[in-house]
Amino acid sequence: MSNKHFLTLCDLSSAEFEQLLQRAIELKKMQHDGVIYEPLKNRVMAMIFEKSSTRTRISFETGMTQLGGSALFLSPRDTQLGRGEPIEDSSRVMSRMVDIIMLRTFEHSKLERFAEYSKVPVINALTDDYHPCQLLADMQTYVEHRGSIRGKTVTYIGDGNNMCNSYINAAHLLGFKLHIACPEGFEPMPELLEKHQQQVKIFRDPAEAVLGSHLVVTDVWASMGQEDEQKEREKQFAGFQVSPSLMNLASPDALFMHCLPAHRGEEISLDMLDDARSVVWDEAENRLHAQKALIEHLCQDLLRT
Repeated sequence: MSNKHFLTLCDLSSAEFEQLLQRAIELKKMQHDGVIYEPLKNRVMAMIFEKSSTRTRISFETGMTQLGGSALFLSPRDTQLGRGEPIEDSSRVMSRMVDIIMLRTFEHSKLERFAEYSKVPVINALTDDYHPCQLLADMQTYVEHRGSIRGKTVTYIGDGNNMCNSYINAAHLLGFKLHIACPEGFEPMPELLEKHQQQVKIFRDPAEAVLGSHLVVTDVWASMGQEDEQKEREKQFAGFQVSPSLMNLASPDALFMHCLPAHRGEEISLDMLDDARSVVWDEAENRLHAQKALIEHLCQDLLRT
């Protein structure tokens, strides 16, 4: 049994990342063509959700079913994790009963501790620090529409949150330049900026940041758990909205992405999702295909020939 985990993008090599993107595109075509591919027949994924979700739950549960297996949805009300059982104990027990586990939680350290004691692969389905599964889908979407992202320029506009941190890791692994436009005090992890300063640059003016960019990305101004900061953040992020007029400053072939859910009238203008440069619906669908490729990658020892 493989015990390889996916806690951040850096658990992949550059070559593995690119191979996963190509495999995701292959699996997408197979699914659209009606091909039945069930290498994980009778295998089970445990899905632990301490944060609510739409796309993550649907994509993982559907993906595991399409691969021939099944998925268990576990909320804090459904496990002893929500009643104070040590993470180490929960991990030891669950990983003796299922074949792979995904965890969507708050503290990244909780995910790391869970993975340390797990006998099966653990997937980061989102923590406060990183959202690597979304980056798999984003990069797949770019490759499908424009080819390799290596050598391109990506602009991330908004809070230096888990999405922004994962974009820094993606820039490192896939070789693109990353412009980050954010207000002072909302920068991503300092250690990531320091480590990847050759590829990442901070801007205070979104218009300057998007000049010539090939991909423009944003996210909500207040993530889950930050709802009480919403009004203050609206003030801080005034001027950081992505709109068609801002996109006009980017490269003529630029794409726009948003991991969703989107707050129209806040981080994006009311008409941005309907713009011809927006590929958010492809991006959302690709969570399914990219995660199927990831599950297949992590479960190599279980694949049926």
